[in-house]
Amino acid sequence: MNFQLTEDQLAIQKMVREFTAKEIAPGATERDLGGDFTPVYEILMKKMAPLGLLGLSYPKEYGGQGMDHVAFVIAMLEICRADVSVGAAWSVCLSLGTYPIYKFGTEAQKQKYLVPLLKGDKLCAFSLTEPNAGSDAAMQETTAMLQGDHYVLNGVKIYCTNAGFADTYIVSAMTDKSKGAKGISAFIVEKGTPGFNFGKQENTMGIKSTIQREIIMTDCKIPRGNLIGKEGEGFKIMMAALDVGRLGVAAQGVGVAWGALDAAIKHSKARVQFGKPIAANQGVSFMLADMATKVELARLIVLEAAWLSSQGMPYSKEAAMAKMYATDTAMEVTTDAVQIFGGAGYLHDYPVERMMRDAKILQIYEGTNQIQRLVISNFILK
Repeated sequence: MNFQLTEDQLAIQKMVREFTAKEIAPGATERDLGGDFTPVYEILMKKMAPLGLLGLSYPKEYGGQGMDHVAFVIAMLEICRADVSVGAAWSVCLSLGTYPIYKFGTEAQKQKYLVPLLKGDKLCAFSLTEPNAGSDAAMQETTAMLQGDHYVLNGVKIYCTNAGFADTYIVSAMTDKSKGAKGISAFIVEKGTPGFNFGKQENTMGIKSTIQREIIMTDCKIPRGNLIGKEGEGFKIMMAALDVGRLGVAAQGVGVAWGALDAAIKHSKARVQFGKPIAANQGVSFMLADMATKVELARLIVLEAAWLSSQGMPYSKEAAMAKMYATDTAMEVTTDAVQIFGGAGYLHDYPVERMMRDAKILQIYEGTNQIQRLVISNFILK
């Protein structure tokens, strides 16, 4: 058992840590208060893309950097110590919006769509959730009807991260409603396709400098060649993408918890009450000890899941465990950080209130933590 990162992984960690300190951390509060995705989009496309970060964990032959999911997780930890909004938008680029094409797409699809995404020439998004299909993702109402050499898509998707700014969308739709989950297929849809439009933009509690929008498809005609895999394989494809995505969300949880812990430690050393730093009070110091232990345990389980994936071993159970534990930890640790800051922790002047708001969504998206418990129990009760 080796807990030491490789030289390449340490180099990625160092590079992303320095990049985050320079390019992400300084404007995190302003971006959050502004509630505009444009600055994050510019960070992704103008600053992260030239460093190869949009293709970090994919093979070099497709424009990636040839690293693995451990590197992906390590980089995510560093980014989300400063700003979960950037991490959330970036996570889609290395998981939900690219993995279906990489794992299940044809070579032609990879060359046309995957390569520009990994090189950072284009941005991607992932559309699975619908008004009546959230945790029960198999209840898709969007349809895709084959008509000659084209599929015609009709339906509504919601909560689509990066929507409007993204160029390439992974979209699920029913090709045979009579088959339930086995009637779902996955497609690539390009922005600008007639009948592919954007609706309501959500106003969220946290990750306020990301963007989530509704997608409305009305007689949206796409080439038959944009089907990923075969008809009826869409549910499997989307779930495989979510496994990778859960590594990213789990790492977001560890990152934001780590950032909140750092802030709480710094504040507890500087804040003097009753003639001594509040860190000298057992009530505070024990809180910090518990927070630090939870962060470390979460980091280890996330790295284990990422390592299993990188080794080509089954990791769905571990990804669910990592996502569940790390994001529950994020909510607990950020809440405790706000408590340690006291009244100041409730103000925009300090980062912990933003971190607490950001942490909440991590327990919900890409499979609620109740769904993660269902996934885990299904594995252990087989």
